[in-house]
Amino acid sequence: MMTINESLAGDFILVGFSDHPQLEKILFVVVLISYLLTLLGNTAIILLSCLDSMLHTPMYYFLTHLSFVDLCFTTSIAPQLLWNLHGPYKTISPTGCAIQLYTSLALGSTECVLLAVMAFDRYAAVCQPLHYATVMHSRLCQSLVGMAWLSGVGNTLIQGTITLRLPRCGNRRIYHFICEVPAMVKLACVNIHANEVQLFMASLVLLLLPLTLILISYGCIAQAVMRIRSAQAWRKALGTCGSHLLVVTLFYGTITAVYIQPNSSYAHSQGKFITLLYTIVTPTLNPLIYTLRNKDVKGALKRLLQKDRAQQSEKLKR
Repeated sequence: MMTINESLAGDFILVGFSDHPQLEKILFVVVLISYLLTLLGNTAIILLSCLDSMLHTPMYYFLTHLSFVDLCFTTSIAPQLLWNLHGPYKTISPTGCAIQLYTSLALGSTECVLLAVMAFDRYAAVCQPLHYATVMHSRLCQSLVGMAWLSGVGNTLIQGTITLRLPRCGNRRIYHFICEVPAMVKLACVNIHANEVQLFMASLVLLLLPLTLILISYGCIAQAVMRIRSAQAWRKALGTCGSHLLVVTLFYGTITAVYIQPNSSYAHSQGKFITLLYTIVTPTLNPLIYTLRNKDVKGALKRLLQKDRAQQSEKLKR
């Protein structure tokens, strides 16, 4: 196992992948490329949604917030992870650990609720097409996004504060690559059963409840499409909902494996790789999924490029 520098008294030690030094080099390259793609892809979606008037709809309003959440979520984790993977120092200051814990938990919780909000938007678009503009008015959209952000902030203030206040009796070695609630709880030198129950209950509310609402929304969508029995309707529904369904599967499929069963997954390497998927890989894939499967986004990008070329041509003529 690689020797971990423990010279900085009081700092937490992120053990991470230090028991596989060769793997660290590969992961550094993968995480760096993924982070750069995340920055590029999500920033592009935010700019396109703001600049192109054709994308000023509820769907892209929610997608803009999702991209912003992914940008911040990955940024709260990737730089520290890259620093630890690149050099011998595997430490993070108590202040840095607290910031990472609060930020990543708030953004992860916000994304859970935001994905449920986007599923409701898809339900309204497919099942109530004639009343869609009336149902999904701007005030409701702003309220739903505000609810997602408030739930994320509220969850992190409660769970994060309780976790950081646990006595650790000098335990500083975090057997993970980030400061996250399940990993931090393991450092406590008191009975943590109540905290594990509290974590499990919070996970049920902020993971399984939104997931249940998503499944109900898509169940209603499937029933509505089956009644039409039209190949065109199926293609339209798939184009409308396919990207979101894929994002939900990637995000929820990984995060629930960690938070619903923290005891069985966090103490082993499998838990680290699962966490790597939903913190680094999924935010990278989200913009690719939406741009590759979405004609509106590709059309907006094409219009923006054509506009830019036209402006350059006009400047050259002058």
